[in-house]
Amino acid sequence: MVRQRRGHGQQERGSSERRQLHRIDEDNEPRKSRMSWLWTIVMLLLLSVAAHLTYTGYLETRVTTRFDNNKMVTKSGLEVPQRYWGSYRTGVYFGMATREPHSPVLGLMWYQPQKLIQGAQSIRHNCDQGDNLKRYGWLQHDGVNFGIQELMDGPLTLKTSFVKRGHETGAGEWTARVEAVSNAEKEQELSLIFYVATEEKAEGWIQEDGVMRFEGHTPQLGDFFVTLLNYSNVLHSSQLVTKSEGLHKLRDTVMASLKWDVLNNNKFISLGGVLLPKGDNKPNFIATQLLVRTPFTMEVVYQRDEAGSGIQSFLASQEFDTELGRHSDNFQRKFEDKFQLRAKGYKQEDVVDARATFSNLLGGIGYFYGSSLVMSKYTNEPRSYWKAPLYSAVPSRSFFPRGFLWDEGFHELLVSTWDVDISLDVIAHWLDLMNIEGWIPREQILGEEARSRVPEEFVVQRNENANPPTLLLTLKYMLTTMHGSLNKEQVNTISRFWPRLQKWFSWYNVSQIGPVPGSYRWRGRPVNAIHELNPKTLTSGLDDYPRASHPTEEERHVDLTCWMAVASQTMALIADKIGQNSERYSDTFTTLSDPLQLNKLFWSESMRRYADFGLHTDAVKLGRKSKNDSTLIRIVQERPRLQLVEKTFGYVSLFPLLLCLIPANSPKLGDVLNDLRKPDLLWTPYGLRSLSTTSPAYLKKNTQHDPPYWRGPIWININYLTVKALFHYSRSEGPYKELAREIYLQLRENLVTNVLKRYRETGFVYEQYNDKTGEGQGCKPFTGWSALVVLIMAEIY
Repeated sequence: MVRQRRGHGQQERGSSERRQLHRIDEDNEPRKSRMSWLWTIVMLLLLSVAAHLTYTGYLETRVTTRFDNNKMVTKSGLEVPQRYWGSYRTGVYFGMATREPHSPVLGLMWYQPQKLIQGAQSIRHNCDQGDNLKRYGWLQHDGVNFGIQELMDGPLTLKTSFVKRGHETGAGEWTARVEAVSNAEKEQELSLIFYVATEEKAEGWIQEDGVMRFEGHTPQLGDFFVTLLNYSNVLHSSQLVTKSEGLHKLRDTVMASLKWDVLNNNKFISLGGVLLPKGDNKPNFIATQLLVRTPFTMEVVYQRDEAGSGIQSFLASQEFDTELGRHSDNFQRKFEDKFQLRAKGYKQEDVVDARATFSNLLGGIGYFYGSSLVMSKYTNEPRSYWKAPLYSAVPSRSFFPRGFLWDEGFHELLVSTWDVDISLDVIAHWLDLMNIEGWIPREQILGEEARSRVPEEFVVQRNENANPPTLLLTLKYMLTTMHGSLNKEQVNTISRFWPRLQKWFSWYNVSQIGPVPGSYRWRGRPVNAIHELNPKTLTSGLDDYPRASHPTEEERHVDLTCWMAVASQTMALIADKIGQNSERYSDTFTTLSDPLQLNKLFWSESMRRYADFGLHTDAVKLGRKSKNDSTLIRIVQERPRLQLVEKTFGYVSLFPLLLCLIPANSPKLGDVLNDLRKPDLLWTPYGLRSLSTTSPAYLKKNTQHDPPYWRGPIWININYLTVKALFHYSRSEGPYKELAREIYLQLRENLVTNVLKRYRETGFVYEQYNDKTGEGQGCKPFTGWSALVVLIMAEIY
């Protein structure tokens, strides 16, 4: 019995312990649950942070990620032998290079010794307005085979010409001739420096073979030789064999090496000889200097020894004259065939000037290689874009010797008239600069030479900033005006562009969309620009043209909306041409070009004109914050409100006309045409001014130091669009047909007469023209879009 009770007690104790443990487990269950949830939340937070960081990293890299690996430029370098060598160093007075990323370069410098000693003159090398050359530029240039250039520098006239041959199937050879004569009563002494240089990253080598000969080797060219021939009146020669820090430092390297040399009791400014770092016998810069007396002639012959058997003949002397003459004759015949200026009754001097203007555009086509500095809202500092080449014309060899996106669309209207293949090659290079978002940096600053000439504030490109899509203007021109001359291969090339053109168009529709349907807004206007009278809109291409006084997201811009209408129209044209579905683009064009829509968004009934819309007041001025403060800031004298910027009348107001979006029978067309002819608005004897004299910002500085830019001066690109539109309306049935024709004839005559007159007076085509006197102003030469005067003369639109 006792045994039984003890066993029963043990069972009770065991049962009690189990119940206690069960209660403990029950008490711990909520804790376990809470720990599980806490652990889950922590893991989710960590995963969210990781996902966020991954996504942020992805967003950061998008700005520097290529669109895809299918390049638009399918042939480059020696695969396009006829365009392999060229005068592609647009920023120097004379320079030759290949279309390779790290090409050997050849070039010319000069100076007058006595003026250099006196400090009155620097060594001439980079095209520089500060050199005050009386005139310089190409007289003839066909973009491929030859060029003839004249440079007037004080009492001297220099002539540089080059001819290529044998490049139909390979790199070929070329010869450059340099001539110098005196414009004064007595002959002049002149120091000419011809050089060969390579970049630090270039493969291969160069070396001197005596004072008058260089030789070198690259993987692309093989062995090559450069020989100075047929020179006369040489008083002294010297050479520099050294290392330069880069192509942008060549002139500085020469200056640092200069020394006095004594020969037969005569002192000469001489180059420094062999100046290589200790232990380094591989120069990247070799220059020969010749002190000469005018008249002087020299030929510089570039050749390759492809067979390895030595050079047998030279493209020089009479043979050079024959080839130069042949190419010149071909150029003149082709120019007349394309533009028919003689057939239109122009005098010989007008034709010669038009040829020179056009030649400066072709001679301003350069080849660049490097990477842009870019930023997005997801990056904390600038990033390097991928390294890429760019084959492109430049607006100005002296001031803008690099590629600009919206300028290039205007350039290619001319280039494509001359040679569609060159133009398509240029467009392909630009499209290869598109990133995965569909963005193309609007200003291309590629390589050390280009970057050394750009102010720091303009170097970094931001991916929310656009530029007018004028390359589509060129493609529209090809498909309409030049429709019959496109061959199958050229149409196939345009077809290859299609995926990128689609992405580009979509990028505008996402990144530049406006606050209300059917409107668009330029990004990039600085909100806190307290030193600007009207915050600039650099992205529009019209820089300081006055917009709404206070930038906000409520703005809508008439010019960008019109650009997008024409872009959609062009996309539909391309789609139809290459067999793609055009419906989406046709529908977009119908919506954006709808007169009721345009009028609702931009038409001012009170002023009878189109205008931007935004937070605006005209009561702003630049003034001093206090009497003791010399810095000017913007002073707002009236509270801004959302409204049309209707008291400002100028180029932006004309865009529905310029891009032919106003119906031919619309009374609003009559309003705009009548305003064109009013001298107190835009009309001048020299062309249409950019801003009317009645506009609040007419000829006003935008900052303390910035002169008015698009606030009065006459610009040729917008005047070209105007005569193009007037030509269109003069051929469209409607009540304003005769009025459009009358204005067209007078405006065309005014533009052509003034541009040619100023060219004859000064030797330059200019960036802009004074609206009161017609005189050229801004940078010179500016034979980018100002060369459109040739198309105006030819009536090719």
